[in-house]
Amino acid sequence: MPSHYHMTIAGCERDLPICPLNENLSIGAFVIFGDCELTEACAAALLEKAPEFDYIITAESKGIPLAYAMARQIGAKKWLLARKGAKLYMRDLFSVEVRSITTDHVQKLYLDGEDAALMRGKRILVVDDVISTGESLAALEQLVTAAGGEICGRMAILAEGDAQERKDIIYLEKLPLFDSEGNVLA
Repeated sequence: MPSHYHMTIAGCERDLPICPLNENLSIGAFVIFGDCELTEACAAALLEKAPEFDYIITAESKGIPLAYAMARQIGAKKWLLARKGAKLYMRDLFSVEVRSITTDHVQKLYLDGEDAALMRGKRILVVDDVISTGESLAALEQLVTAAGGEICGRMAILAEGDAQERKDIIYLEKLPLFDSEGNVLA
C-alpha cells in the first residue's frame, strides 16, 4: 500500500502522506505549515491567476500562511482572518457554523466587527489551502456577505474530490482521493 502521494505544486515537489478518513476513503494530507518554499511559491502562482481584489480572507488555520504570503507579495498592509474561536479583543462578532472534511465536529467561524466593516462594499478574495467539500468556503462566503463584502474570487492551492469540477474556484492542482488501500480513486 502506498504511504505517500507524489505531487508537483507550483514547481515544488512534495510527497503527501496518505491518511485514512474513514474505512473506505483516504486523503492526501497537504500541510503548508513550516514549508516556506512551498507557501511562497503557491502564493505567487495564485496571485498570477487572481482577479482584482481589495482584501484577502481565509479561515483559521491552514490558510493563514498562504493569505499572509499573498498579502506580503503584493505589499498589502492588511488581510482578514475568520477565527475558529472568539477572542477577548474581538468586538461586534459575526459568526457561522462550518463542518470540514478534516474535522470530526461542527465548528464556528468568527469575524471581528472591525474587519467586517473593512469589507463593506469591497472586493474580497477568499483563499484556502485545499477546497474539498466546500463547507469552509461556504462559511467564509456567508461571513463576507453578512459584512457587506463582494466575493470577487475563490482560490485554493489544491482542489480535492468534487471541488475539482467546480467552475467558480481557481486552483493550482488537483488532489485525488484514495481508497482504503491508498490507490487513487477514479
